[in-house]
Amino acid sequence: MTETKIKIITENRKARHDYNIVEAMEAGMELVGTEVKSLRAGKVNLKDSFVRITKKGELVVMNMHISPYDFGNYNNHDPLRIRRLLMHRREIDRLLGKVKEKGYSLIPLKLYFKHGFVKMELALCTGKKIYDKRRDMADRDAKREMQRVIKERNKF
Repeated sequence: MTETKIKIITENRKARHDYNIVEAMEAGMELVGTEVKSLRAGKVNLKDSFVRITKKGELVVMNMHISPYDFGNYNNHDPLRIRRLLMHRREIDRLLGKVKEKGYSLIPLKLYFKHGFVKMELALCTGKKIYDKRRDMADRDAKREMQRVIKERNKF
């Protein structure tokens, strides 16, 4: 049995707060050399990034900031360039059908190395309303309080 080596580079925690995740999937990324070196150094930000499907039927990630490589020369990359995601045609067509439905969007959740390749976990999401966010925070606080009470009872 082979063991999968996964090293997480970064996560988009705000996405789980702002969106209801319907389905998550994995995609490869098309990168240049200095981008990979910056990713190994952990210099990436997924905060306001999103995924679009182009007219050609390709997935592209926009607003993902990968800082220029410190030791790069004139061949360094543009930090906010549009990067192509790699998925099978069947999966892209299925996502295109879902995104055309009202309220669905594609949001990057995680960026990680898997067997030496950079992969992105992206999710099909719907936006949360403010009252949904408040309810989630109240549920989380109630759960934390219950755990604290149970821990106190088990002390004696």
